[in-house]
Amino acid sequence: MLSLSQTTGYAILALTCMARRRGEYVLAQDIARETGIHKPYLSKMLYGLAGKGLIQSKRGFKGGMSLSRGPREISLLEIIRAVEGDKQDCRCMLGLPTCSTEHPCAIHPFWIKERDRIEKRLAKTTLADVLLTVQGGWGL
Repeated sequence: MLSLSQTTGYAILALTCMARRRGEYVLAQDIARETGIHKPYLSKMLYGLAGKGLIQSKRGFKGGMSLSRGPREISLLEIIRAVEGDKQDCRCMLGLPTCSTEHPCAIHPFWIKERDRIEKRLAKTTLADVLLTVQGGWGL
C-alpha cells in the first residue's frame, strides 16, 4: 500500500553494497552486478547521492565509490530525502492536491500523526540495521 519509490529501494541496496565493503572503494559496475541495477541508472543515482553527501568518489587506481560516513551514521530517512527530496512531507495520503491543515481531507489528522511516527522510525533505522538484515540471508 504505502511504499518507497523504486529508486529509493535501489539507493538503499547500492549503499548497503558499499557498507559491506567497510570503507573500501567499490566500482559502479561491481555494485550493478551485485544488486542487479542497470549500470546507467545506477550511475545517475550514485551521482545524485554523492551530491547529497552520502557517498564519495575517487578516480584512478583503486578508485570507485564509498560511503562518506559509517553505516551507523546514515539513516533511512536521510537516504529517502536524498533521493525523493522533501516532497514526502507535504503529500496527502489520498493524493488530493487541495488537502492541507486549513482544508483537511477525511484522513488528514490520521495521516499527519502516522507520518510523523513513520519518519521517527526511519530516522532511527540506519544503513547498519539494513546491512544486518542483508547478512541474515536477505537480498545481496
